[in-house]
Amino acid sequence: MGDEIKGKLRWTEGAQFIGRIEGESCAVVLGEGGISPMKLLLLIVAGCTAYDVVMILQKMREPIRGLEVEISGERREEHPRIYRRVHIHYRIYGDVSKEKAKRAIELSQDKYCSASAHVKLSGAEVTYSFEIIPDESRGD
Repeated sequence: MGDEIKGKLRWTEGAQFIGRIEGESCAVVLGEGGISPMKLLLLIVAGCTAYDVVMILQKMREPIRGLEVEISGERREEHPRIYRRVHIHYRIYGDVSKEKAKRAIELSQDKYCSASAHVKLSGAEVTYSFEIIPDESRGD
């Protein structure tokens, strides 16, 4: 059985809420003056898969020196307005092998990223693309 995670959300005023996970030092502002829960869900998916890709490429001893993840989602018109489609674009910096980058992303999407798995289980189509920005060659 997995560890239980506890959190607390408090309504502050108007349409603003502050949430915190027990034992964590940061909080998140949801709603007015903060981020909407569904937009936060996209960032959570991006963060989950980004972490995986960096860790996997480092374990493969690939020379990754940076990563940016762009994510977009399209929601249903009817309620509940869950995501129908999500696209993730990875921008990998460094002289990383294209094959290993693809493998790291596949492992994240098919095995490790729990957040992507949740979105897929809701029926959303999750697609991805990637590009590698190699280090500039030095003219020494």
